[in-house]
Amino acid sequence: MNKLRLGFNCDHVATLRNARGGLYPDPVAAAKQAIAAGADGITAHLREDRRHIRDADMRRLRAEIAAPLNFEMAATAEMLALACELKPHASCLVPEKRTEVTTEGGLDVAGHLGELGPYVAKLKAAGIRVSMFIDPDVAQLDASVAVGAPVVELHTGAYAHAHSEAAIARELARLQTAAAHAAKIGLECHAGHGLTFENVGPVAAIPELVELNIGHFLVGAAVFEGLDAAIQKMRALMDAARR
Repeated sequence: MNKLRLGFNCDHVATLRNARGGLYPDPVAAAKQAIAAGADGITAHLREDRRHIRDADMRRLRAEIAAPLNFEMAATAEMLALACELKPHASCLVPEKRTEVTTEGGLDVAGHLGELGPYVAKLKAAGIRVSMFIDPDVAQLDASVAVGAPVVELHTGAYAHAHSEAAIARELARLQTAAAHAAKIGLECHAGHGLTFENVGPVAAIPELVELNIGHFLVGAAVFEGLDAAIQKMRALMDAARR
């Protein structure tokens, strides 16, 4: 079996902490527990407004976890400087708007090649593996190659939020086509956003995918089942889909 990696996004543990202030629940402790339960890596998105993850969290994650750290970030000078200081395993460039509740779509790499190229080059020069968070669109995949990124993460939100069987099938086909094209043009392909116990199987079964990044749902499931159990259940569903 070609094992599919599971990245745990600890952002919304920090959301809970920040809702009341103080130190708990601690996103770094959650990251450590998730790794012990079977997660392969940790993702954290440091937003401009620091609505969940904060600078100190990123520094602690970098210092205290042994698993790969994926630093989700907007393409800004501030985030570039911090990434180059911390040197995480990977940085995923994502679109970011202050008014959005969560990331609403993929980065328009094709429309911003000239702007994104220098960020990708500087991150790579710092020894950081760069990925682009994009919609499952061939033009965006080709643009990711052109900008120099070795990895893409496909935004699975349209699939996750589709309601009719026809819409689900259509969005799954888009993901399958995009993953196959990514492999064809030499990109490592990840996916994430809105994945749950109920909908992860068909995505996990896409053979070209190497990693899924899941956070909000797992933090919510942990309220009812515990974080260990939620991670282990997701891991089992992903493994079953690969078999």
